[in-house]
Amino acid sequence: MRPIVVPPNSPSEYFAVWPLPVAQRVIIFAGCLATIYTQFTMSPATVEYARTMGATGVHIGILAALPTGMLFTQFLTAWIATGLRFRRRTWMAVSLVQRTIYLPVAFGPWLVPGLSESFWLWALMFAAAANYGMLHFGSPLWLSWMGDYLPPQGLNRFWGARQLWMQWTAAGTLGLCAVVLLKCGLPIRVAFTGLLCFASLAGVLDILCFIKVHEPPVTASPTIPLAQILAAPFQDRNYRTFIFYSCFWHFAAMLGAPFISLYLLSYIGMDLFQVLILWSLSWIGGAVVSHWVGRFADTYGNRPLLVLCTAFKSVNMLALLLVPPDPAISFWLLIPVLMVDAMLNAGIENANKGFMLLNSPTENRTVFIAAGTALAGMIGCITAIVAGGVLTSLEAYRWSMPTPFGSMLITNFHLLFAFSFLMRLMAVELARWVREPGSILTRNALIAVCGLNQVGAPMLKMIRQVAPSKSSQILLTDDDSTVTEAVRHAA
Repeated sequence: MRPIVVPPNSPSEYFAVWPLPVAQRVIIFAGCLATIYTQFTMSPATVEYARTMGATGVHIGILAALPTGMLFTQFLTAWIATGLRFRRRTWMAVSLVQRTIYLPVAFGPWLVPGLSESFWLWALMFAAAANYGMLHFGSPLWLSWMGDYLPPQGLNRFWGARQLWMQWTAAGTLGLCAVVLLKCGLPIRVAFTGLLCFASLAGVLDILCFIKVHEPPVTASPTIPLAQILAAPFQDRNYRTFIFYSCFWHFAAMLGAPFISLYLLSYIGMDLFQVLILWSLSWIGGAVVSHWVGRFADTYGNRPLLVLCTAFKSVNMLALLLVPPDPAISFWLLIPVLMVDAMLNAGIENANKGFMLLNSPTENRTVFIAAGTALAGMIGCITAIVAGGVLTSLEAYRWSMPTPFGSMLITNFHLLFAFSFLMRLMAVELARWVREPGSILTRNALIAVCGLNQVGAPMLKMIRQVAPSKSSQILLTDDDSTVTEAVRHAA
């Protein structure tokens, strides 16, 4: 197995570099550690922990908005990245601080018991804001690093393999969270503090996994004004359609998604254990299809995968509108619905990553990634905060609607979910407008998947590199196993 060729004077020359197949497995393992951190720090347990400190719908809306609202820091990354030669040190320094940001909040109430619960509630929210701000600051650096390092052939299938393990990890993490919080007899604040400590440990280990992953140098872009660099993604006709879709999709999704756990806890009447188990089981659905969606995107394109998944993403809102306010019945009815929803989430995430990496130029990849996510995230953040305010202002709203099966109580939750349902249906049309060279029509992809017609692999036309020779390496073989490694030359 031949080693990776390391450019002179790069940080990689000071330590051994893993061969590509080993690095792939390390990246997948690191993704599992990152999933543990994410699930412990932003799960229904966090919602319940905030509620014990007096959180209302506005607070929950802000907490749910932060993961997308802080995406604006990616534009700051895009500006800083124009002066970077290597990304590893900047990314690792910011990420290590990010993975330990919750520790002061976790131990604060025990170390300074005299402060009010309102203070610690807002401290939790500020810590969450800092966490997601630094996470999104580092995300374009990491993604552009991976885009330069990983071979483009089979890229979607690699993300699918990574997602497979991350989905199973998420399911196990939430199941463990449910057991620790509700079956060990510990008060939720004590148990949640322990989970935050474990999450920080997993998060730090995730970052350290990348010490020996090869880092190609950043491809220098021509000397052009910063405004022109930032405007490049919006001037690209194909990429612009993806930005429009992403913005509207975040608006439609964030009208209802942030309040699902609160709805199940406060209106349906589920306990926290049921909600955690429900989300844990839903991740299994994503794990089941992760490999498949990667192969689908590599073969037929990211656009048809995006259209298909968006078309069915309104199902969960419809199900939440129709389930009765009975914890036991709703629990069993929502298990298959949320499993299907997780399958669709896996497809959308894979398609988004694949589209951004395969349609962004190497010398300006960080800016394109930021444009594809940050603007949409800010729209989603504003939507969630406004929706949380509406939810709180209509808290006393009740309307009994007659149906053939008896009267149905309509609440503030139902109004938001109904509006989100309609907007999600409208997002399908914008997904159809996304322009992607080399992808095929969605209906043709469905026909091919059903075996009614043979369709080639048009995605190869999109790859902006010379086709590899027989001696070079593709990322994954047909049976999803890694093969011998090619010599990786510096950009």
